[in-house]
Amino acid sequence: MAEATGTDPIDNGTADTSTDTTGDLADFGEQDLTSRARIRNAALQQFAAHGFAGTPLRAIAAEAGVAIGLISHHFGSKAGLRKALETWIVGLFEAAIDSADERTTGSVADAPARDAAVAQMLSDHPPVVAYLRRELLEPPEDRTLITRLSRASQKSVDAMRANGLASTSRDRVEQVVTVMVRQLGKLFMQPLVDQIVDSFPEDERPTGTPEISVEVNSTRPHD
Repeated sequence: MAEATGTDPIDNGTADTSTDTTGDLADFGEQDLTSRARIRNAALQQFAAHGFAGTPLRAIAAEAGVAIGLISHHFGSKAGLRKALETWIVGLFEAAIDSADERTTGSVADAPARDAAVAQMLSDHPPVVAYLRRELLEPPEDRTLITRLSRASQKSVDAMRANGLASTSRDRVEQVVTVMVRQLGKLFMQPLVDQIVDSFPEDERPTGTPEISVEVNSTRPHD
């Protein structure tokens, strides 16, 4: 079988196109995962390490411990696999926000609680962090992950605006940008901070690692 590339046409018309994002959100690393989940998790690891174009389907199948034909059966193509993987990732973000809402005394959690829930989710899923770092810093091409995460953040912002937890006089897109930069900015910048600290002799390093804190300031006046 020919090695798959970013445009690998392996769709055989029998793909399982379902994109469940709830059944195994917390099961990463378990031994009894379904073949679909094992393929997704293997793709997450491989794409994070080698990029989408640099990952052949045979490497994903080998890591998942499945026949390569199962990738075609479940996802249709490598592009379909990436779409399902990113749907799962967006689902993780949404589930984190929902968990923050469930723990609040009101109906909707505030921004710090939501940020903390997302931070905990990312801490619990290191391969997702590695994937996001690679995917969001590479040329966009036809990637849609940032668009889908933006829409998820927009829903979160709208809920806070509707419940008096975010200003309705501030531009909504600006609020979405602020939320996403706050939640993802540290994801990309912290490794740089760590490398700078590690470049010094051990006896000169601070006792605690400096941590990035990201905020967005508007240049436009608000009402």
